[in-house]
Amino acid sequence: MAEDAELKGSTFRLKKCVCDLLSMRDDLMDGDDASWDYVGSCLQLKSTFMYCNFNQVITRASEDQKKILTEVANRLFGTIEELDTAVQVRSLPMAQDLCNEMAVILLEVVALVT
Repeated sequence: MAEDAELKGSTFRLKKCVCDLLSMRDDLMDGDDASWDYVGSCLQLKSTFMYCNFNQVITRASEDQKKILTEVANRLFGTIEELDTAVQVRSLPMAQDLCNEMAVILLEVVALVT
């Protein structure tokens, strides 16, 4: 019973981070220094929460689901790492492309944990 509640909590927090990261794309379009700083901080914070919650979801998943979830998580965190680099160097075209790539993966995450 407690494990079920933990899994539901992890799933909820994962979905919340997905929504937050998807809404962050609009902040990138401003291109001012405050926006870049905000996006960088948000990206680091949300990815940390997602990492912890993804770990909980993967741990409690069936063996065949573990493989799928792990592959999606690896793609997501790789893209987030690249996006973080784009934000640090303030490359708007690169950041926009990576945001679009990340959005596709985030929607996959939602589909898998729902």
